[in-house]
Amino acid sequence: MKMTFCRAVCLAAAFLLMGCDEAPETTTASPAAQVLEGKTMGTLWRVSVVGIDAKRAAELQTKIQTQLDADDWLLSTYKNDSALMRFNHSRSLAPWPVSEAMADIVTSALRIGAKTDGAMDITVGPLVNLWGFGPDRQPLHIPTPAQIDAAKAKTGLQHLQVIDRAGHQFLQKDLPDLYVDLSTVGEGYAADHLARLMEQEGIARYLVSVGGALSSRGMNAQGQPWRVAIQKPTDRENAVQAIVDINGHGISTSGSYRNYYELDGKR
Repeated sequence: MKMTFCRAVCLAAAFLLMGCDEAPETTTASPAAQVLEGKTMGTLWRVSVVGIDAKRAAELQTKIQTQLDADDWLLSTYKNDSALMRFNHSRSLAPWPVSEAMADIVTSALRIGAKTDGAMDITVGPLVNLWGFGPDRQPLHIPTPAQIDAAKAKTGLQHLQVIDRAGHQFLQKDLPDLYVDLSTVGEGYAADHLARLMEQEGIARYLVSVGGALSSRGMNAQGQPWRVAIQKPTDRENAVQAIVDINGHGISTSGSYRNYYELDGKR
């Protein structure tokens, strides 16, 4: 048996995405960009900020990492004591108290799931884990139809709801084995969270990324729009599929070409 697993979800894409914030040199002096980096949610984060000095950058680095650590503790399926995993481990069908942030994330995910007729389904955790793309070990063999059917029986957006009682937020499931996986929204949530932090810090020119999710505002160090290079998903040589300007907007990339394994010669 041959098994090669790639956990670098959009990491190479992130490097490409951040590689286009440069413009041709000009004769006019421009403020330098401070580039901050770190790890979170099993991927990398990176923030380019224009107009701050090294001392401010060091302070910002600490604030960013602290915030992302809190986001990871909220949403992670790899930390058994995360807020999400405590809900997943519980077999109780009673309303489960959660933070306002968790309630907002799940509410948004359920709304998108409904609009896409279930194409986005945050309850597919049992299937994600069965196929080896969650915290469980990768399977030694391809799951059988019976195993797949058993996992499917534990999924369904209709089995999860968000409850607001007098300002207190709860999640409630009607299947004891329901397993919520917020990986589809985690990086985007964290990137949006970083963008809000930049605004709170009075920073008007920035590009933030968490994995393949990015958000930006203002111009880059050369006074040009922030530009994003999206990697060609079928090319392993980091070829560029397209370059887009994302000034004042966000973008998220994803692809199975970065998250796969080979089992018995099959991808």
